[in-house]
Amino acid sequence: MFREKRSILGRVKETFHPTPIRRRVMEALFVLKMQLTRMDRTAQRMQQRDAGLHGKCVAAVQQKNAQLASMYAGECAEIRKMAKVVLQSQLALEQVALRLETVLHYGDVAQAMKPVASVVRTIRTQLEGVLPDVSMELASVNESLEYLVMEVGEATEQSFDISVPGEDAQRILNEANVVAEQKMRERFPDLPPVPTQEARVQ
Repeated sequence: MFREKRSILGRVKETFHPTPIRRRVMEALFVLKMQLTRMDRTAQRMQQRDAGLHGKCVAAVQQKNAQLASMYAGECAEIRKMAKVVLQSQLALEQVALRLETVLHYGDVAQAMKPVASVVRTIRTQLEGVLPDVSMELASVNESLEYLVMEVGEATEQSFDISVPGEDAQRILNEANVVAEQKMRERFPDLPPVPTQEARVQ
């Protein structure tokens, strides 16, 4: 509720005292880079946690303890599922940051803003259940970018639909997903085959 009130007040303030586009892009970029740093730290912690559980899973397999090995393998699977979401989100947001830096250096607002708001909106939703704090911060970035998109649309008499990712935004998300899968294979070793209960009895 407080966030909604602050958001409405912010829009009213913008109506009477508009902030220059460059400054708003800089503010969005600053928040975005802070969240990327947080996500990087989270990804590293997840990798360390997975490494510890992977070692325990291997040890349990060697001891033919199927129940324990299965438990550790399950925990690894959950961590890896979240790690992939974080990694893919991180890679996509890095592309958004590059686009915003392009806006600051070259001022090509209309072309750069088309995909970035859609990507941030998608990633914010994606991170709600994994990194809720980061998702909340991205909500403010998303709102700022959407406001900029509407402003640019009015200035250039173009209509931008940001509710559905366009071709450019989808390409950013798809590329991030492909690279994330590759990095996951590099960072997370395969789990050993978990022995069945029957193997344990034998």
